Amino acid sequence: VYLLFQALRQISQRTISTASRRHVNRVSENQKLFQEDNGLPVHLKGGAKDSLLYRTTAGLTAFGTMYAVYYLLVSSMPKKPN
Repeated sequence: VYLLFQALRQISQRTISTASRRHVNRVSENQKLFQEDNGLPVHLKGGAKDSLLYRTTAGLTAFGTMYAVYYLLVSSMPKKPN
């Protein structure tokens, strides 16, 4: 059991140490991308992924608003007697 624990500890330490060495600092690249004057709002400058996320969020918001208004209208109508 002790050997297994020690082996797992070594593997986890190697994974953590090698993962930190592969990290590349891309801050200056992102600064150039987001500061570029291309007429796009900041929340869409990330490309297709940002556009898809924006459209999905806008669609869900519109659907939720319509759903809430529908249920407000339905609940405001008097119930029919049986």
